[in-house]
Amino acid sequence: MGSRVLLVEDEVNIFEALNFLLTRDGWEVSGHANGSTALEEIARCRPDILVLDMMLPGRSGLDILRDLRALAEWKDLPVLMLTAKGQSKDRDQALALGANAYLTKPFSNTEVVETLRNLAGSAHPAAS
Repeated sequence: MGSRVLLVEDEVNIFEALNFLLTRDGWEVSGHANGSTALEEIARCRPDILVLDMMLPGRSGLDILRDLRALAEWKDLPVLMLTAKGQSKDRDQALALGANAYLTKPFSNTEVVETLRNLAGSAHPAAS
């Protein structure tokens, strides 16, 4: 339990890098690249943690986050926003909408892993 992460990311190279990194750290990784159908994929996959890009085809990560937090079932799902948008107004907006953490691209591999471990707490695969 606590080991499923869904990466909603449309850049293949970033998805592949994160998939490798997180799988090696013990996570069960799924991916999705379309903002328009991201909420349906979240419901289908039932992740323990969501990594969400801000700029996606079809729908922005902020819109997805807003709708996700409006659903009682997902109001407590830990969400890491991982985006190229590094301005403080973008960070502030994501956190105000309910993101639990915010990292910018390019990112440090160590920082991503540590952030997800912190969000998962005792539910992280290595903690079991």
